[in-house]
Amino acid sequence: MPKVVMFGPYHPAFLEPDVYEVTVDGNKIIDVNIEQGYTHRGIEKLAETKTYRQNVFLCERICGLCSHAHSCCYCQAAENIFEVEPPRRAKYIRAVVFELERLQNHHIWLALLFHALHDEKQFIKLMNAREPLMDLIELVCGNRVHYSMNAIGGVRRDLTAGTIERTKHILNDIEKFLPDAFEAIKSHAQRISGVGVLPKERAIAAGVVGPVLRASGIMSDIRRDDPYAAYDEVDFEVKMEDSCDVLGRALVRANEIYESVKIIRQLLDRLPQGELCTEIGKPRMGEGTSRVEAPRGELIYYIKSDGTNIPQRVKLRPPTYMNDHAVVEMLQGEKLENLLLVLESLDRCISCTNRVSIIDAHTGKKRIAKLSYLG
Repeated sequence: MPKVVMFGPYHPAFLEPDVYEVTVDGNKIIDVNIEQGYTHRGIEKLAETKTYRQNVFLCERICGLCSHAHSCCYCQAAENIFEVEPPRRAKYIRAVVFELERLQNHHIWLALLFHALHDEKQFIKLMNAREPLMDLIELVCGNRVHYSMNAIGGVRRDLTAGTIERTKHILNDIEKFLPDAFEAIKSHAQRISGVGVLPKERAIAAGVVGPVLRASGIMSDIRRDDPYAAYDEVDFEVKMEDSCDVLGRALVRANEIYESVKIIRQLLDRLPQGELCTEIGKPRMGEGTSRVEAPRGELIYYIKSDGTNIPQRVKLRPPTYMNDHAVVEMLQGEKLENLLLVLESLDRCISCTNRVSIIDAHTGKKRIAKLSYLG
């Protein structure tokens, strides 16, 4: 007997509150309807009332886990408008913060995956391992969440010798911890293997990005394909898996932690001397675009200028918007108890409530259940 499971609008696995009307036949998902837009804040419109400098701080508040990616991508698009090039040292510092942000993001993603698997021991271990990273980000940037590190034309803070040594010390600790994380992932391989499958050709058709795309066997990374900051001056591997499932997405992110450590070490060892920021003048009329590899995937910014100090249009396309297109593909035919794992594998991050409404499609009878009831 088909039933509709109302999933949302609030759930800790969501990047933003969404509603999922999941039609199930027994324990099998046969259809999914998604409603979005519950936390629309009008930031793009608000950006049309702020100066270019003010928008740096506005854009980084779009996301708490990817704030540097947003502010840096905006700054790079604005730098096209102002026709300025950041100093080489500033580019290196931007890349360092990018990878620190990727490290903390992948740590919390893995922790939440283990939480969804009811492995609280690994959840706590990963959250504890993430805490020194957050302290380091505060040391480097002055803030733990919205870093306020970027400026149009460069960065606002320098890296001191003490900060560099502290960074290297924490990187060593991360490398020592990683083998345990890999073993923990392997211990759950049977549970997450074959769950949330997104074949290579379907990943391309859906337009997914980031670790989700790379876990479907596509070698794509903006850091390599269209280098920005200082990524054209460091060596790293684009990690990829071909299992096309939750296990593959976990392994891609875990392997990217190794690569981020390697990238940061190279950046610190090669950090050039020089200025932190280039002075900007009057913006030209025209358009500016930028794209970066945020922890969740490709992030794009577009700015249109009319020559004044306030942009005429600011448009962005976050990675989650693209990855959401594959949710229906992943869930159709999946078991209901795997729904949370599939959504978690996309890194859709928001803290909300932990309940669903189960509605009988024939009688209309409704009841509230905790997600733990579903598995």
